[in-house]
Amino acid sequence: MAELIRRAVPSMEMMRLVSSGTEASMSAIRLARGVTGRDAIIKFDGCYHGHADSLLVKAGSGGATFGVPDSLGVPRALAALTLTVPFNDLEAVRRQLETHPAEVAAIIVEPVAGNMGVVPPAPGFLAGLRELATRHGTLLIFDEVITGFRVAWGGAQARYDVRPDLTCLGKIIGGGLPVGAYGGSRALMERVAPLGGVYQAGTLSGNPLAVAAGLATLRALERPGTYERLEALGARVERDVTEAAAASGVPVTVNRVGSMLTVFFTDGPVTDYASAKRADPARYARYFHAMLEGGVFLAASQFEAAFVSLAHGDGDLVAAARACRSAMEKAK
Repeated sequence: MAELIRRAVPSMEMMRLVSSGTEASMSAIRLARGVTGRDAIIKFDGCYHGHADSLLVKAGSGGATFGVPDSLGVPRALAALTLTVPFNDLEAVRRQLETHPAEVAAIIVEPVAGNMGVVPPAPGFLAGLRELATRHGTLLIFDEVITGFRVAWGGAQARYDVRPDLTCLGKIIGGGLPVGAYGGSRALMERVAPLGGVYQAGTLSGNPLAVAAGLATLRALERPGTYERLEALGARVERDVTEAAAASGVPVTVNRVGSMLTVFFTDGPVTDYASAKRADPARYARYFHAMLEGGVFLAASQFEAAFVSLAHGDGDLVAAARACRSAMEKAK
């Protein structure tokens, strides 16, 4: 499976399997700190990278849903090492790097945000992060737990043609079973024990059941036409939702990248966490329950992504469009 991942994601010359996306992210950050000798990291408001202490600062997903941007139990000294900036704001990243010279070990980012709802990268944003990280001797980490093998065969880094230093993957590579991976260049990954001094281990990492399921999943995704079909399915759902909202006079913004999308109940663009929070969660709640009554099970939070699957057929999407038209009326 590691060889197949490496072929799909060339930036991952070597990798270490773990048991979850959280483990992948925290291990990649530990490696970045060990390699650079620096302690601070930069993350983006509303991006969620798992429940490790350093990453539960202005996190998205569940924290965004319940209005708790920072978790209890995170030591202040550790939280102080996490510098947060708005997503899609290169100037804010540049200011942090210049304010904290030779202190930032890594910039970690969801290349397509999926935990404040789907927020695509602005044109040039990811390439700009790559340039800033290189200039300041900082490692660039792509958290592709959501985007890896979903938005393209090689993940978001293939779709946007930007090569990170380290990549984190999650349960997608296990067909939904508990597995994850982090990897990068051979020079970086050889700093992980036992070859190097950065320790990481896990009894269940790379367990045979998850790896067998993952290998079968990746081989299925490698088939020709897979991502063209996912793109077409996503575009169809986007169109159906947009048309249903317009017919009901409900203001929405639909953000979509490939097969992942979010319906924001707001009439303005959603480009970062601040603009995502302007959406109406009460209206989304009415929409969610109406869709559930219509047989469509969406994420219960306004700040989560929805996904179209290869398992969805024409009949499924027809039923979903019908449910959406009714739900938009109830969401008024």
